Amino acid sequence: MMLICFAGTAVAQKTKSKKNVVLGDRQFWLQQMDKMVRPVIYNLAKDSLRLAMPKVTSIHVDNKDHRIKVQYVEVLGRVLSGIAPWLQLEGGAPEEVALRKQYREWALSGLKNALDSNAKDFMTFDIGGQQLVDASYVALAVIRAPWLWENLDQKNQTLLMKSIVTTRRFKPVFSNWLLFSAVNEAFLARFGYDWDPMRVDYALQQMEQWYVGDGMYSDGTSFAYDYYNSYVIHPYLAALSEIIGKKTNAYKDMFEKIKKRNERYAIIQERLINTDGTYPATGRSIIYRGAAFHHLADMALRKALPKQLSPEQVRGALTAVIRKTLESPGTYKNGWLTIGLYGDQPELGDFYNNQGSPYIASNIFLPLGLPATDPFWANPPAKWSAQKIWGSENFQNDHSVNLK
Repeated sequence: MMLICFAGTAVAQKTKSKKNVVLGDRQFWLQQMDKMVRPVIYNLAKDSLRLAMPKVTSIHVDNKDHRIKVQYVEVLGRVLSGIAPWLQLEGGAPEEVALRKQYREWALSGLKNALDSNAKDFMTFDIGGQQLVDASYVALAVIRAPWLWENLDQKNQTLLMKSIVTTRRFKPVFSNWLLFSAVNEAFLARFGYDWDPMRVDYALQQMEQWYVGDGMYSDGTSFAYDYYNSYVIHPYLAALSEIIGKKTNAYKDMFEKIKKRNERYAIIQERLINTDGTYPATGRSIIYRGAAFHHLADMALRKALPKQLSPEQVRGALTAVIRKTLESPGTYKNGWLTIGLYGDQPELGDFYNNQGSPYIASNIFLPLGLPATDPFWANPPAKWSAQKIWGSENFQNDHSVNLK
């Protein structure tokens, strides 16, 4: 499988790949996205994912056989949720248009194989609670790329809907998992099916109880200093605000608070990115790499960044994270992402990790859903906060914000 190499640039900043090809930021992002997700989407489209995908789990795994069984829906949802906005986009440079056309074809074929009980890559959604999580990422992907839904035939639309509904049988853990149930219902609401307002309301009301301050939520009854506010909580609350806010005005005040908290946490996230793209390696699921900034990428995609953050400084910061988390020679093994943050680091894995888990990292690529003419890509490079502060520039101070 050949990787697409992009020449030329749509932005002022120039960067060099390991093959010494001069790339602009957008072309670099596309190259890295292609490298990461191609083995998944290509093989699923060819009905060969189960044959090609390594059966790898964390060395700390709790139930190896089960974690391997669920890795296929897991990798499907995590990859599609990250590339969905780009699949939804139209236009661009000829090379990018051609690449997107290919990925659209692969994504549709792959979804059909996943839903076809006669296919080798058929995926069931009823083999454990983890699939409540994974189904929600599939749901989120289709919410982000309605093009996928619109280009599925009615039979496969129905099969996908029923697959999502199947996960209602699983009771979510009393944590961020409540949001997985809620987003599955939001998917049904978005595409005209009967949905359960109680599952949505319970998640929203409970997350409001778990708000601890300064833009951050507790993940369940205890606060943990990890990246689950970015992996799940803020992006899922933003999606719920957008979809459910169009269905009812009952949460108007809550959604306004969520918007302000989204902005505050984006500011915190941008300040966490150091001058070289490193960031604190704290908490569980650290092997999700760039997904630690899922929220910041999502805010950029939705053009919802607070006034303190320019799109171009966020582009620079996220580009640095992409470089840092993907530059180690141990990042890939035979073309597949390894369990680690900077290369192959098995000890960093958690008991629930399998080969599909690290592909949530694709969510750092969300801003590829913005056209090359958008200020995020077109504006000249700008330093992000850490570069200014550690470059001895005078810079505005930071304070917590009361958003109860």
